[in-house]
Amino acid sequence: MDAFPVRARAGTRASRSVAVLACCAAVLSGCHPAADPQAAASGSRDASGGPDPAGVRRPAAPTAANDLQSDYMRVIKQALPSVVQIQSGDQLGSGVVYDDKGHIVTNAHVVGTGKTFRVTTANSEASLTATLVSSYPDQDLAVVKLDRVPRGLKAAAFGESGKVEVGQIVLAMGSPLGLSSSVTQGIVSATGRTVSEGQSDSGTGATIAGMVQTSAAINPGNSGGALVNLNGQVIGIPTLAAADPQLGGSAAPGIGFAIPASTVKTIAGQIVRYGKVVDSGRAALGITGRTVVDENYEPAGVAVVDVKSGGAAARAGLRSGDIITKVGSRNITTITSLSEALAADRPGQRTTVTYSRDNSEKTVDVTLGEQ
Repeated sequence: MDAFPVRARAGTRASRSVAVLACCAAVLSGCHPAADPQAAASGSRDASGGPDPAGVRRPAAPTAANDLQSDYMRVIKQALPSVVQIQSGDQLGSGVVYDDKGHIVTNAHVVGTGKTFRVTTANSEASLTATLVSSYPDQDLAVVKLDRVPRGLKAAAFGESGKVEVGQIVLAMGSPLGLSSSVTQGIVSATGRTVSEGQSDSGTGATIAGMVQTSAAINPGNSGGALVNLNGQVIGIPTLAAADPQLGGSAAPGIGFAIPASTVKTIAGQIVRYGKVVDSGRAALGITGRTVVDENYEPAGVAVVDVKSGGAAARAGLRSGDIITKVGSRNITTITSLSEALAADRPGQRTTVTYSRDNSEKTVDVTLGEQ
């Protein structure tokens, strides 16, 4: 992808000030010509938009906006109670109630290296304690469990990723900048994005496939929250906002990414059941590598530093010093591009790896392993 992603990282403690600009404008919509005095005296049209007593038919009041607003309010009432605020040290993030046993799914970068957390639910000011079950940084997901399950805790309903379509209206729910239970609105801008997260500023460095791109605002603190459709179903966990290099690396408005619900259910489900991820579903070559550059100092491939014994690369005959330049039909220039290429594949899938050894280019068939 062309965007440069940054995390919608956990926000700092609420001691951080938030500037709010109140904008006032004249209300121009809904202005009508002066009413006819006779019509006013004899009565106007009925509520159904039928003719008034003078026999003049007037249009019915528009209902589309009211219907959409009702949808928003219904969805917020349904889904927001399942979105919580998570405090890890002096950082704040968001989470989604996964089940009625007190399991909460969030981002791995929200929990960081923490083991215990303070959790505030949407319908309570009192904070609860929670303990880490497991974190899976490769997919930037983690599960924590409340030490005490409060009465009325409501698990979120998760949707089907295969039914998410571009143009669907979505709401992002979370705690941006520590402002708990906040809601923003947008649409699904794209699906199937593969996005790599940086490792700076507590990032996990994860490369995540199948992400949902949205125009709903995702700000620091939204991480781990919920991206919800108009059926009240969580279709993704907001995780990243794109950074614009022309804006000095600051977040690009209207370009955010959420981990798809199918991935969330797969990873969180395993953590809840087994206490860890036992089947990542992520393909791997089984190497340690580093980006190499050419004579013009441009990225030119991934040098194999170490080969895992019994891994996919070892079985295919790759060895330390080889420089990988292509996986399948995808050119490989950096570690990130290699991760993105593998993110689109599955363990057990057969592909080809093109590499150079002793200034000679070679291509070999590889059966991918699991990360």
